[in-house]
Amino acid sequence: MKLIEIKEILEAEVVSGEYDPEIEIEIGCSSDLMSEILAFGKPGSILLTSLMNIQVINTANVADIKAVCFVMGKIPDENIINLAKKNDIIVFITKFTTFESCGRLYKNGLKSCSYLNFEK
Repeated sequence: MKLIEIKEILEAEVVSGEYDPEIEIEIGCSSDLMSEILAFGKPGSILLTSLMNIQVINTANVADIKAVCFVMGKIPDENIINLAKKNDIIVFITKFTTFESCGRLYKNGLKSCSYLNFEK
């Protein structure tokens, strides 16, 4: 799924990063526990979260996640935005809840990062 599709499905706003609408995202992951993202996240995915702190961007960087979407209309502060820019991570915000955001993306074909889908 292209970033432009994700942006449209989530009615999201880009708040940081070099937004290239043609970037492909194959996997979506969601959690407020960054340890779960480190364990189960996939490189090149999008992370959806309501957790609003700098560790979200640090985790995304370590896990090689291309984009982060903050849900429920939460707006990241300047520190989060600056770190995302520094690490070339695109940041979106959406008004939808985590549940609805994930459901919208899944319904439109974005795959889950579920540990059950991992090849051993």
